[in-house]
Amino acid sequence: MINLQDKVILVTGGSRGIGATTVLTLAQAGAYVILHYSRAHSSAQALAKEISDDRCFLVQADLAVQNASQTLWHQAIAWRGQIDVLVNNAGIIQSAGIDDDLHLWSSAWQTTLQVNLIAVADLCRAAIGHFRDRAGGIIINLASRAAFRGDAPDYIHYAASKGGVIALTRSIARGFAADNILAFAVAPGFVKTEMVDEFIQEYGEAAVTRDIPLGKIAPPQDVANVIAFLASGLAPHMTGTTIDINGASYMH
Repeated sequence: MINLQDKVILVTGGSRGIGATTVLTLAQAGAYVILHYSRAHSSAQALAKEISDDRCFLVQADLAVQNASQTLWHQAIAWRGQIDVLVNNAGIIQSAGIDDDLHLWSSAWQTTLQVNLIAVADLCRAAIGHFRDRAGGIIINLASRAAFRGDAPDYIHYAASKGGVIALTRSIARGFAADNILAFAVAPGFVKTEMVDEFIQEYGEAAVTRDIPLGKIAPPQDVANVIAFLASGLAPHMTGTTIDINGASYMH
């Protein structure tokens, strides 16, 4: 088991899916976890009850709102006076193709970039400033297989936002290594979450698994385990690396 004893870790989008499994995994490894959520208050509360009261702190923020990430950061850091690891997990995916109404297309691009990239960048900026004062820290950004191989025509904006996350992460790794600030990206393919369940209901599971050599969708625990390892700081020379979790469906 990875030892994260007394590390303070902020996980955005921590109430469901990959985020919820990550929160539990980090807490089980000894971390103090700040669980950010947007709308799923009851899910966040239920998750926090599985962790001792003094080791999990809930923070609500809608990252689709400009600068909401700044309020989130200040509330999060006030809990224990420090943050050691930032996990930017929160993200959205919505359909919008070139044949859709221009308003729908524009709205999808604006909202997706705001949540998946701009809010991530804002939190990274806040973390870097904090980590500089504390002689280092770790940033882990959730990207996607789509950042490298692209996505379906109705999800161009999603792929573009995740491509931006990769460039952001690599730039931080190169620019702030001298400050002992490590930055990693994790790029899952399909993961067994509520979001993928909706896709399966519409298109069928065969459409999801047919190009995965491993033959099945990744469980969220696979992703959580990788995040826990990166949060440990056990391999600092991996900074700037992207970890693929896609059952060999795409390798770069």
